[in-house]
Amino acid sequence: MIILRKYLAREIYAATLLVLLAFLMLFAFFDLINELNYLGKGNYRLQHVLLYVLLSLPGHVYELAPIAVLIGTLYALSQLAANSEYTVMRIAGLSPCAAGAALVRIGAIFVVLTFVFGELVTPFAERAAQQLRLSAMSAVVAQEFRSGLWVKDETRFVNVREVMPDSSLKGVKIYEFDGDYRLRSISYAERGEFKGANVWRLSGVAETRFNNGGTSVSRLAQTEWHSVLTPDLLSVLLVQPEKMSAINLYQFTRHLSENRQQTERYEIAMWKKLLYPFAALVMMALALPFAYVHVRAGGVGVKIFSGIMLGVLFHLLNGLSSSVGIIQNWAPFYSAALPSVLFLFAAMVMMWWVERR
Repeated sequence: MIILRKYLAREIYAATLLVLLAFLMLFAFFDLINELNYLGKGNYRLQHVLLYVLLSLPGHVYELAPIAVLIGTLYALSQLAANSEYTVMRIAGLSPCAAGAALVRIGAIFVVLTFVFGELVTPFAERAAQQLRLSAMSAVVAQEFRSGLWVKDETRFVNVREVMPDSSLKGVKIYEFDGDYRLRSISYAERGEFKGANVWRLSGVAETRFNNGGTSVSRLAQTEWHSVLTPDLLSVLLVQPEKMSAINLYQFTRHLSENRQQTERYEIAMWKKLLYPFAALVMMALALPFAYVHVRAGGVGVKIFSGIMLGVLFHLLNGLSSSVGIIQNWAPFYSAALPSVLFLFAAMVMMWWVERR
């Protein structure tokens, strides 16, 4: 049985790697075509475009991993079935349960690699890509409104005109309220730089305090501002929630929750980050029934096409469940787990059907 598992692993790993490389080349080409539209804007040159496309590849690896595993596994098993090798394996004692157990052990490496790319490689590469692009274009990171970015920080409301690619802030206004939400002070700083330990150094500060029956104005060249805001929390402006790490999503979700703001989108993204790597095992389970369909009932090409359609359907359903979950106020865990659960159920039904035949 160990020999059979090693043989299956070799065929599946080779096919999955080939499929993943083909997908990456295709998506890199699309990214390149899209980035050429920005060529020449500011200092954005061809070398920046190529580096941006290269830094975008880890994100595609993470997104495409389950689909590549599905198509790769389906191709490998279909080839074995077409050559009657899988039939020989079944005669040698490879039962459906044993085959499923072998696929789980083989797929464990895909789970680990997907998790590593999602937690370590993709967030870093995505942030570096966005910073490279914004720096070359001499652009700011985000301006949610005409007045800039607004963030609630405990009893303060913070308005930032510009968030720069190095996470420094320009045009910071801090509106501080008391427990009854009466305005106590308004501070304006020309620039803010993060110094660590939740401390920002503000430069060019003008503070207006509202006292009983009057106001007072003070000016400082520099001062320290203690805030729960950190570059990691502000990284949501640089990286889409779906491409952030689960740790950063958890921290940002806590920040929003403490400030009584909506957290559903980020909670769903966090649960997806934790559950998505296991979708590779679901895809392998979905591919297993195709090995039991005789080649005369459909060639390898038809099975590969079916795998591509199933992969596209999974990708669409994965995105749809998040949107529907937010609209319908579903629990974040259920919104994130729904696509994988449905496809796992479909795999079990298909396996039952081919066994009945």
